[in-house]
Amino acid sequence: MPKPAYPVLFFKPITAIGGPTDIIPVPKIAQIDNETDYECELVIIIGKKGLNVSEADALDYVLGYAVGNDVSQRAWQIKKGGGQWSVGKMFDGWAPFGPAIVSSKIITNPQDLRISTRINGQTVQSENTSDQIFGVAKTIAFLSQGTTLLPGDVIFTGTPSGVGMGRKPQYWLRNGDIVEIELENVGSIVNKVVYEKDTKAKL
Repeated sequence: MPKPAYPVLFFKPITAIGGPTDIIPVPKIAQIDNETDYECELVIIIGKKGLNVSEADALDYVLGYAVGNDVSQRAWQIKKGGGQWSVGKMFDGWAPFGPAIVSSKIITNPQDLRISTRINGQTVQSENTSDQIFGVAKTIAFLSQGTTLLPGDVIFTGTPSGVGMGRKPQYWLRNGDIVEIELENVGSIVNKVVYEKDTKAKL
């Protein structure tokens, strides 16, 4: 994909949040044309209210960091969502993160951390946050222009290469897959993909 001029933004609802060992439930609507994907991401937790924050001051607004999985259903994100990325990213439990919030006093440079994804023990993503197109400070500064950031806001910052959509052949998460995402100096989250059985669901 072409390098964007600005960060690509979308919202996930609070119900998408999951814990570091919670299951990733795949609802019936996401199982049709299954293109459920993984995205290892550095996660920012905002520590104080901020509006129109400068890039130079942006890291002062960070409480700490975690690691997360921006689970994404590509068919709904790209093909069937009418251009609204959130449609393919908003399902319950599709933003697991953790395993803790590591203070920004401990991680003073978030742009030099190894990050990786393993599926069933096999490494599928392995990069460094120095490769981010938009770093933490720039992301916070951009998001806060005209939009107030609040303590407790959770910001997923983008994923490196190796996602299922970009692989040849493509790989989509399957029922029972174990997804482990690790960030240097933070730890790892381990989540099992579980297809929901809903015989009453209709589209």
